[in-house]
Amino acid sequence: MSEANNLCMVEAINLALHRAMQEDPDVVVLGEDVGGNGGVFRATVGLLDRFGFRRVMDTPLAETLIAGISVGMAAQGLKPVAEIQFMGFIYAGMEQLVSHAGRLRSRTRGRLSCPLVVRTPHGAGIHAPEHHGESTEALFAHIPGLRVVIPSSPRRAYGLLLAAIADPDPVIFLEPARLYRSVQQLVPDDGKALPLDTCFTLREGQDLTLISWGAALKETLDAAVMLADEGVDAEVIDVATLKPLDTETLIASVTKTGRCVIVHEAARSFGVGAEIAALLHEHAWQALRAPVARVTGFDCVIPYARQEMAYLPDVQSICRAAKATLRGEAA
Repeated sequence: MSEANNLCMVEAINLALHRAMQEDPDVVVLGEDVGGNGGVFRATVGLLDRFGFRRVMDTPLAETLIAGISVGMAAQGLKPVAEIQFMGFIYAGMEQLVSHAGRLRSRTRGRLSCPLVVRTPHGAGIHAPEHHGESTEALFAHIPGLRVVIPSSPRRAYGLLLAAIADPDPVIFLEPARLYRSVQQLVPDDGKALPLDTCFTLREGQDLTLISWGAALKETLDAAVMLADEGVDAEVIDVATLKPLDTETLIASVTKTGRCVIVHEAARSFGVGAEIAALLHEHAWQALRAPVARVTGFDCVIPYARQEMAYLPDVQSICRAAKATLRGEAA
C-alpha cells in the first residue's frame, strides 16, 4: 500500500505530475518558468532535475506559442501538460485551443486525437494584480471538444490530474489558486485516477442541494455546517468536471431534495450555474418546490485586492439563499 502524506493542493499536483511522468515517457511538461524555477506557484518543482530538459521545457513568455506547440506535440503522440501562469493570460492561446485542439479529432475523422492538458491557476482571493483572478470557465465549457475540470481539494487534484493526463482528448485543468496552500489533506501516491465527467457528493442531505465547484466549495461546505446547526440538512455536490456535465447526479439530488442553490465565483450572467439551473428546470421541474437559486460573483471585472473578497460569495450569502429557497421564495 502506498504511503499517504498530508499535502496541500499544489503539492498534490506536483505529486501527480511526478507520477504521470514516471509511468509514461510520452508525458512532457512545458510553460513559462516551469523548469528552473518550478513554476510561478512551484507546482513543477523537481521535475527538471528528475526528468531532464527534453521533458520539462521552459518556454518564452508567449501563451499562443505554448498552446500551439502543445497541440502539435499532442497530434504527434506526445502527452503535453502545458502551464499557463494565470487564467487571465490564457486568452492569447484561445485560437489554438478552440480552433485546433477542440476540433482535431473531428477534423481528422478520428485519425488524430489531442491528448493535451492545459493547467492554469483559476479564481480570485490571493490579492493578485489584474488578470490574475479570472474565473472564465464558461468560455471553455462552451467549446465542443474541450473538457473542463476544476478540483476542489488536494486528493481530488491528484486523482483528477492523473485522469486528465491519461485522457485522449484536450482537458482544461483549472486549479483554484486560493486553495493551493490553504487546505491540507492525506493524499496517497497510489497512481489511481479519479473518474472524469462525474460529480462528487461531499455531504448527503434531504432538505436542499448545494451545488458548487473549485474554491467556492469551501464556503459552500461551511454554509452546510451552519445550516445544519439550524436544523437544515443540506446535500453538497462538487461538480468537478464542468464539461461534460454529470447531469444524472445533479438531477437525482435535486429530485430528492426539491430545492437547489448553485454557488460559483464567476460572473453571474451566461455562466455554468445558469446552464445547471436550466438543466434542472427542464428535467427536475416536477420535484422542484422553489426556483433554483444562484449565489455568484458580480457582472464586473474582478476588483483589486482591497475589494476582492467582497466580490466572492460568502457563507452568509449562501445561507440567506438557502433559507429563501426553503421558504419557497426566489433568492
